[in-house]
Amino acid sequence: MNKVVHFEIPADDMARAKSFYEKVFGWQVNAWDKEYFMATTVPVDDRMMPKEPGAINGGFYRRSEKAPNPVLVINIPSVDQYIKSVEAAGGRLVTPKIAVGEMGFYARVTDSEGNVIGLWEDRN
Repeated sequence: MNKVVHFEIPADDMARAKSFYEKVFGWQVNAWDKEYFMATTVPVDDRMMPKEPGAINGGFYRRSEKAPNPVLVINIPSVDQYIKSVEAAGGRLVTPKIAVGEMGFYARVTDSEGNVIGLWEDRN
């Protein structure tokens, strides 16, 4: 079974979102770049994976027309394979596959209901 491993929350004002989630929930929010902030909700190991079973961390991105709502990210074995499966099942590609540093690959798709979901493939 493929697991939800990350969440993403859109923000119009990154500094305001950072302040809100740090104050309200005690998360650590740090800029990855100008367009994406990482949100640490639980301690991580040296591979940046949550140390607590079942917990996930996430991030904030600048709100856009392509993804105006929160996104759940699902870990899968192959982004390319799952894009094909999504399209065959009635979904569509929103954001093409990209490499994320040395960590893995990412794409956004819609499900059959129009909800945007993220696909994550670990780089081995």
